[in-house]
Amino acid sequence: MNLGEDLKKILLAGVGAVAITAEKAGEIVETLVKKGELTVEQGKVLNEELRRNIEDAAKSREEKRNASKMNDIMQEISKMSKEDLAVFKAKLAEMEKADEDEVDKA
Repeated sequence: MNLGEDLKKILLAGVGAVAITAEKAGEIVETLVKKGELTVEQGKVLNEELRRNIEDAAKSREEKRNASKMNDIMQEISKMSKEDLAVFKAKLAEMEKADEDEVDKA
């Protein structure tokens, strides 16, 4: 089980979904502006509002998914034997040390 990779995949999926949805919303607004159904300024305002709403919705979904994933992980941890838990704690300490070393290098 690689906790870091799983969380990274979840975050990247959320970011990708937001990017694609925002792009499509922008295309729709641009089409309406070209057809004259919206002024350019209205299109800019609408596009920004749509982007903000999409990002907020995606962030909310992402937070719910992360909370659910974290709950699943905590349930699995609670089932671990003392030996498995000791190995897990050692691995976490190793990961934290590696993160600290990266921060120190930067």
